[in-house]
Amino acid sequence: MKRPFPAVLLVLSGLGLLHASLFTDLCLRYVRPGLRPYLIASGALLLVLGLASAALDRGRRSHAEHGGHGEHGEHGGHGEHGGHGGLGDTGHGHGHDHSAAPRVAWLLFLPALSLLFYAPPALGSYTASREPARAVAQQRHFDPLPATSPLPMTLTQFTSRVQQDRAQAIKGRSVTLTGFVTPDERGGGWYLTRIIFSCCAADAQSVKVRIHGSPALPADTWVAVTGTWHPGGTLGTRSAPAALDARTVERVEKPVNAYTDDLPLTPSR
Repeated sequence: MKRPFPAVLLVLSGLGLLHASLFTDLCLRYVRPGLRPYLIASGALLLVLGLASAALDRGRRSHAEHGGHGEHGEHGGHGEHGGHGGLGDTGHGHGHDHSAAPRVAWLLFLPALSLLFYAPPALGSYTASREPARAVAQQRHFDPLPATSPLPMTLTQFTSRVQQDRAQAIKGRSVTLTGFVTPDERGGGWYLTRIIFSCCAADAQSVKVRIHGSPALPADTWVAVTGTWHPGGTLGTRSAPAALDARTVERVEKPVNAYTDDLPLTPSR
């Protein structure tokens, strides 16, 4: 693996980051939107470093070639001193190329190429079904619910009202929740789910609401579910399940803020 390898790797990595963060929305599969400018800056920096490295390397080779010809012409008598030739061979030889990187370094190309040609899939039901739902933060005070019906809510807001609002304001209220379908692997039923990034995919957590009264759509299908709280336990306490009796289930486009538990924004086109 010759000297151009580091420069090519830097250029490919820079192009991959720019492709994922500047020219497409792929980066939003892995990081929060607020980190996008940093990815763009990193991609641009890697690209500049790669091009600069390639230019410097080309300059060195050109200088070495011209310098070698000049020295040969000036000291043509070296050929008659066999000892000098042997020492030269020994200094640069031994059958090894010390300017080369290990062959395994070729594997470093794979992450860079994946960003350009095959980006890893977004997190979804596979991840959510293999981890418990995120614990909802304790909340002591709740504002009155708007009179809107059905009332759009996030999954976290719904769960907090069900398990912590002792005024039981959610009782009998028609609400609309949006998320993706996660089948229950224990058999039967499904969850409406959102995956939340605190920073990036490495710290992803999920929040889930059990859906009753409607058959499951295919996994990872984004839906808006309208219904009322499914009774169980004591409303306003931890014994109450975060569950919904579905009245309608409608397919929706995946929102651009797919990795937050916010009310859906307009989907990207």
